[in-house]
Amino acid sequence: MIEDYLAKIDEKIQKEVDKAAKKFGDTFDEAQFRATNGRVLEHRAKRDEIHTRFAKALNDSNFEDLRQIIIDCEIACPISGTRNWTEVRQFNLMFSTEMGSTADGASKVYLRPETAQGIFVNFLNVQKIGRMKIPFGIAQIGKAFRNEIVARQFIFRMREFEQMEMQFFVRPGEEMEWFKMWKKTRLNWHKAMGLGDQKYRYHDHEKLAHYANAATDIEYEMPFGFKEVEGIHSRTDFDLSQHEKFSGKKMQYFDPELNKSYTPYVIETFIGVDRVFLSVMAGSYCEETLENGETRVVLKLPAALAPIKLAVLPLVKKDGLPEKAEEIVNMLKFDFRCQYDEKDSIGKRYRRQDAIGTPYCITVDHDTLKDNCVTIRFRDTMEQERVSIDKLHDIISEKVSLKTLLKKITE
Repeated sequence: MIEDYLAKIDEKIQKEVDKAAKKFGDTFDEAQFRATNGRVLEHRAKRDEIHTRFAKALNDSNFEDLRQIIIDCEIACPISGTRNWTEVRQFNLMFSTEMGSTADGASKVYLRPETAQGIFVNFLNVQKIGRMKIPFGIAQIGKAFRNEIVARQFIFRMREFEQMEMQFFVRPGEEMEWFKMWKKTRLNWHKAMGLGDQKYRYHDHEKLAHYANAATDIEYEMPFGFKEVEGIHSRTDFDLSQHEKFSGKKMQYFDPELNKSYTPYVIETFIGVDRVFLSVMAGSYCEETLENGETRVVLKLPAALAPIKLAVLPLVKKDGLPEKAEEIVNMLKFDFRCQYDEKDSIGKRYRRQDAIGTPYCITVDHDTLKDNCVTIRFRDTMEQERVSIDKLHDIISEKVSLKTLLKKITE
């Protein structure tokens, strides 16, 4: 709630900047305006004061001061509007259950709140069997459970969720360089999907977990504000050291280049599958008003992620066009998920494909039977291009390949 309050102050500052930029045009100096404008300075001073108190209270685990900040800022509940707050309390983070065939012999166990520990336990197995040299990463996907979650905002907050996670093992002393690298690389991956670079931002943690020496979130602007979709942490050597301490088994790596053994440091990047799905759907859904006054609903999914890659549409259901269209489908269906549609007018069929996010429509017309060419329509721009059937596979392959999306990360 306090972070949201600080974000609203940032929005007020940005509104002042945008208003001035519109007023002064090309002569506008944003840096000077932020440094001299009275209203901006007033908002900034207020934000800095609250932010300083907030960071100190978090790091000191001072729950009373956290509650006092909420009261002083007159923060109201976004649902009920009340300001009658309880004391700030620590959450019960994990789900507990009992394991054992009898009640007397049952042991208390906990559902995992993260997928990371399975990686740490198997660190040496993977390193030795794979003959891996540091730096290297181990990634996995699986269920995680959080008891403190208040389930809301559709699938954004759930107590049971799917998590993808990577632990990247590095030499001690080099962790901050790798932390910066993964921070940049992961943001580039999100931006490569084409949902809008301005919709992403970093949020550095005010309070670090006891095992971390650096942490940041990548946030995406959901319909309900900027929210975390991925976290990047520098976990130091805490996890491997703890497993070594309590298991009595050595968890060290022998570095042939340095000719010594050490416990690797870890850079962790973890991402919620459900949250990424939600961000892709929210960023892709669009309602557009066309030049002729009509509206269309279009799902501008990244081509590499679209479930249906193309639709083949005969212009009419006669004159041999359906047969030619089926021939094209049979040519492409082993490499791409295709749809064949011959019902209704060609305009209605285009709209249906727009609504489910199909990036390309292939129209077979009477000229196709003469010149062996088809019209390819691009979902986002609605532009059309005449191409040879022989070139269709290569054109579609390049545009929908995940490799094409991944290459953007290094551009």
